[in-house]
Amino acid sequence: MYDFRQRLIHLHSCRELSRNALCKILNLDNELKSIYDYSINQWKVLLQLSPQTAESLFKHLHSYTPPQLLNYFQKKNIHIITIEDKDYPHLLKQIFDPPFVLYGMGRIEILLEERRLAVIGTRIPSKVGVATVTELIPPIAEKGWTIVSGLARGIDSLAHWNTINTSGHTIAVLGSGFNYIYPKENIGLFLKLSQNNLLLTEYPPHTPPKKWHFPARNRIISGLSQAVLVIEAKEKSGSLITADQALEQGRDVFAVPGSIFSKQSKGTNYLIQQGAKLITQAEDILLELND
Repeated sequence: MYDFRQRLIHLHSCRELSRNALCKILNLDNELKSIYDYSINQWKVLLQLSPQTAESLFKHLHSYTPPQLLNYFQKKNIHIITIEDKDYPHLLKQIFDPPFVLYGMGRIEILLEERRLAVIGTRIPSKVGVATVTELIPPIAEKGWTIVSGLARGIDSLAHWNTINTSGHTIAVLGSGFNYIYPKENIGLFLKLSQNNLLLTEYPPHTPPKKWHFPARNRIISGLSQAVLVIEAKEKSGSLITADQALEQGRDVFAVPGSIFSKQSKGTNYLIQQGAKLITQAEDILLELND
């Protein structure tokens, strides 16, 4: 009745369904041919779900059809890319746990450009951190590199804005669906990116942000990119987790050194001790990227 792509999108768009549960379904039925045949109780037993979650999943699959769902996404100007699609990002597909479905808003063709650099860092940058982003990012964006970050306050937002201001391309990866912009102070940035750049998420539009979404989001930020640049990060921070993920994915990690008296520099200084490439100017990055 529906092809695999339609069935995958339909199933993936159920808010109650976790990635692990979807993996389990795919392991049992790799073509998803039986998903419309299961009863509420069968879903409950198959995935060890609560009665409420099993009922919600059943209702989701039987309340509307995949074509109706795709029509909804089209009306909302949301692009859908599944892991089976030819335009799924090649670099991202290589990681251990690539998203099955990506939801995009804005200029989806930006994904075709594989020269991508992730830029991450603290949400509370120092004046030096702000100046560092302003110094490093524009020359790289002007060279045609797409800047990837996470729409968070601080270094992420600065990376996006500095790229926009140089008419470069930037991708923001969200830890929520498009109906929930987080943080709310970045609604203006979200709207700006949706016009001439690109927003990406693995979460359906109606998914609110959850604490555990952000480490998962970070694997996409690094997975999309050839390398990751860390500008100011505390000793224990999400930025260091992203750097670790980048190394596991075989990506290069660059870090900007900072004062030994600055908490925001403890993480980046540590990365340099562990072998990250020390960065003091944009040319350092471009040289490493063979640009």
